[in-house]
Amino acid sequence: MSGFVLPPPPQPSVAVAGSVSRLAVRRMFCVGRNYAEHAREMGHAPDEAPPFFFTKPADAVVDSGATVPYPPMTADLQHEAELVVAIGATGADLSPDEAARLVWGHAAGNDLTRRDLQAEAKALRRPWDMSKGFDASAVVGPVRPLSLGPFGDAAITCRVDGRITQQARLSDMIWDVPHLLSHLSRFVTLQPGDLVFTGTPAGVGPIARGQTVTVEIDRLAPATVTFS
Repeated sequence: MSGFVLPPPPQPSVAVAGSVSRLAVRRMFCVGRNYAEHAREMGHAPDEAPPFFFTKPADAVVDSGATVPYPPMTADLQHEAELVVAIGATGADLSPDEAARLVWGHAAGNDLTRRDLQAEAKALRRPWDMSKGFDASAVVGPVRPLSLGPFGDAAITCRVDGRITQQARLSDMIWDVPHLLSHLSRFVTLQPGDLVFTGTPAGVGPIARGQTVTVEIDRLAPATVTFS
């Protein structure tokens, strides 16, 4: 139709701790099996093989405190508590030290997974997209800018209706943040607004309608979501 112009899509974004400003989200990358005990609970032996990545669409991001519909096409929605790293500069093919300098901030996150669809995809050797990249599948708490001070090791906890289901320390990760970002930067050019989910500890489990899931990481605001 002559002269017809589509309106621009909304810009996905996440909250910034201590600010009314928001951080625009460009892309979201997630790493698989980055905690030894989680690898074992999923039936894999932890090892020093290079990390592997998958993606979620930027508009799958959800603010902490939201109530979202229970996703369709699944009978086994599961939580995955994760540290999320926000990228604030551009870089490719980086050393770990160079990659660490790209970090803008950190947040608590929940990589929601339709586990039954993932299991089916694995069995058929098909992509994971519909099990990981569905609507409202990435809950992210307010990002704590690195300018507020260094962020090192911390406890990570997931609670379902107040009951602890996951508990570990970030130092339990097989690949730490600088090495994860370094490896990812060999495949893509990291850009401001990219979010990287860094893997989940053992204890992933089901979520029912009406339940509230909270991911807590020391020194970060929690990432909380309720399912209607």
